[in-house]
Amino acid sequence: MGGVTSTVAARFAFFPPSPPSYGIEPLPPPDAAGATAGEAKGEEGSVVVELTGVPRRANVEARRLRTKRGTDVVAVYARQTGAKLTLLYSHGNAADLGQMYELFVELSAHLNVNLMGYDYSGYGQSSGKPSEQNTYADIEAVYRCLIETYAASEENIILYGQSVGSGPTLDLASRLPRLRAVVVHSPILSGLRVMYPVKHTYWFDIYKNIDKIPLVSCPVLVIHGTADEVVDCSHGRALWELAKVKYEPLWVKGGNHCNLELYPEYIKHLKKFVGAIEKLPPPNDESPESSGASDRTQTEPEGTEEPRKSVDHREKTRPSIDHRKSTDRRDKPRGSTDRRDKSRKSVDNPDRPRASVDQPDRPRKSVDRFGGMMKAVRLRNIDCFKVPTTSSGS
Repeated sequence: MGGVTSTVAARFAFFPPSPPSYGIEPLPPPDAAGATAGEAKGEEGSVVVELTGVPRRANVEARRLRTKRGTDVVAVYARQTGAKLTLLYSHGNAADLGQMYELFVELSAHLNVNLMGYDYSGYGQSSGKPSEQNTYADIEAVYRCLIETYAASEENIILYGQSVGSGPTLDLASRLPRLRAVVVHSPILSGLRVMYPVKHTYWFDIYKNIDKIPLVSCPVLVIHGTADEVVDCSHGRALWELAKVKYEPLWVKGGNHCNLELYPEYIKHLKKFVGAIEKLPPPNDESPESSGASDRTQTEPEGTEEPRKSVDHREKTRPSIDHRKSTDRRDKPRGSTDRRDKSRKSVDNPDRPRASVDQPDRPRKSVDRFGGMMKAVRLRNIDCFKVPTTSSGS
């Protein structure tokens, strides 16, 4: 059975950049004050390191984190003074922290959020090999670091998953009932569905997002390009339809899988989303209505399927994040949010026309700067997820 799953994973394909785009070094010796920045500030298994090959910034810190599967993943944390929310970013395929570094810094500044990004096992300077199970352990280790080292709270964390990163993002989100919000960017329904238009979930499939997104209790924003030739836009539309608490989606007209950050509506819509989420009261278990969001209906997306129970029995056996008691109740849906269709309201202002979705608005100066910055660092295809063509040995 494991062999079949491994075959699907191999066809699905992980593409860590080779060689990595950055290096890693231990921090210099302790300063005159006495304590090193690493062991003094970090919990067990977390050590502060220095990235080489990227600009050094005072508000950015890098760490090496030990996962429960025994690998060491590298993460960077960009701090914004006065930020209320923290974005945990799982990047796309064929990328590593060196390539994503400038995007992380820019997003943190433009959205006024703290941001933590990381490399999956086998990517960049993270040890181990890429696999579905390792990515789940990777994001858990990063999440724990946010809670234990940077004093973030579940209620103030937004999970952001791009392409392949939508897998670990939705897996973790399905187990955190008080999470603030989720963003999925060019997401996949599942690994097998990227390759074949299957209608059912099979046990050997990987990243079964189609079965996990109905378990996510917080507002979900979906971003997808309408001209995506790698992961068809129907994946994003179906996931948005299955989301329990929907936020106004962004279908980037003409956008493909690898360039959505270059469109001015991308950063504008994200800023609008973060602003709306920031104004909502933190969610709590006793009051599911506190999310302030409800389902909205719009044109029926192609390929929408009815919600179903996951056939992935691994979910029942994988331990939840041990220090959060509430994660044991992840399978209990927030029933009230399911039946608010009559109000047809979204998290933001539902009465405004969705101009940013269908037609690009004229960007503000800050948005211009963001797009220019992304072009300058040539974001182009660093996040591309590609299904390899059939060849000998595959």
